[in-house]
Parts: sequence; structure tokens; C-alpha cells
Amino acid sequence: MKNTIKETRLKYNLTQDELAEQLNVSRQTIISLEKGRYNPSITLAFKLSRIFKCTIEDIFLYEEG
Repeated sequence: MKNTIKETRLKYNLTQDELAEQLNVSRQTIISLEKGRYNPSITLAFKLSRIFKCTIEDIFLYEEG
């Protein structure tokens, strides 16, 4: 699954540490999310969409196969 977390985070002028703190996760989780190595829980995806004031679909792109 592709995502726009890094681009959106930078648009909001947030560091990885700041975003991690708002989400109550580790900075390593943010790094893994941004690199596409980790797919978030639905709860974490909703939290991201609220922080970034957008829909989950604006952040995550599901690709078949």
C-alpha cells in the first residue's frame, strides 16, 4: 500500500517525532509507515486522517496484487 504520509507531514511542518507524539507511537513507526514497510491499524489510519484533516483515502492508496 502506498501512502502520502511524508509529503503530508512536511506540508504541516511536522517532524517525525512530533507526528509520533501526536499519534502516541514511536518515531520508528512513523519511519516504517513513510517507507511503506508497515500498514497501520484502522485506528491509526483514522488518527492520521484527523491530524491531516483529510480522508484515509487521501493518505493511503490501495493497489491490487
